[in-house]
Amino acid sequence: MCGRYTLSTVDGPALAARFGLSEPPLAETLGRCNVCPTETIAVVVDGQRAAALAWGLAPWRPKGPPLINARSETAAQRFNGRARCLVLADGWYEWLKEERKGGRRIPFRYTVDDGAPFAFAGLTDGAGAAILTTSANAVCAPIHDRMPCVLADPDAEAAWLAGELACEELGSLPDARVTPAPANPAVNKAGVEGFELLSALPV
Repeated sequence: MCGRYTLSTVDGPALAARFGLSEPPLAETLGRCNVCPTETIAVVVDGQRAAALAWGLAPWRPKGPPLINARSETAAQRFNGRARCLVLADGWYEWLKEERKGGRRIPFRYTVDDGAPFAFAGLTDGAGAAILTTSANAVCAPIHDRMPCVLADPDAEAAWLAGELACEELGSLPDARVTPAPANPAVNKAGVEGFELLSALPV
């Protein structure tokens, strides 16, 4: 699953150029090193329009938590009628728990193509968005058996938005494009922000 991610860049015009947007994403969605569920995120809808939506779709049950992730294998059936979107990011976190009793949860940040911005495949109801997940590749599997669906390139992003790429066709990114690195344990706490979160504390 993907429970936290990053969009650490503050260069809105560069993101607009990369994703072919009519205008940059809102500044409040940029420079984020610890994006948490329900927070405002940068999303691309309608092909070239940046939107600021909540991370999470309305829950199935009253009082249930927002649905931040959806399995790509069953999304077409479970979320029929939801529009497609791109969720902009430049990394995501997973946690490795130490084997010893009471061991700490050690965060790792995963980046793509040496930290370049990318897009998760997402679904939206107009107010919020969820990130689709798939089986983990060999790089991610040692920590978690699922990983977010990272669209491979601009052509794949366009195909996803146009409905030309089925949910079931979303696979894991090739191993060579994904790099894990230890992150600052302070990222374990929701609401904490800062670029110092992106790197492990010095020993």
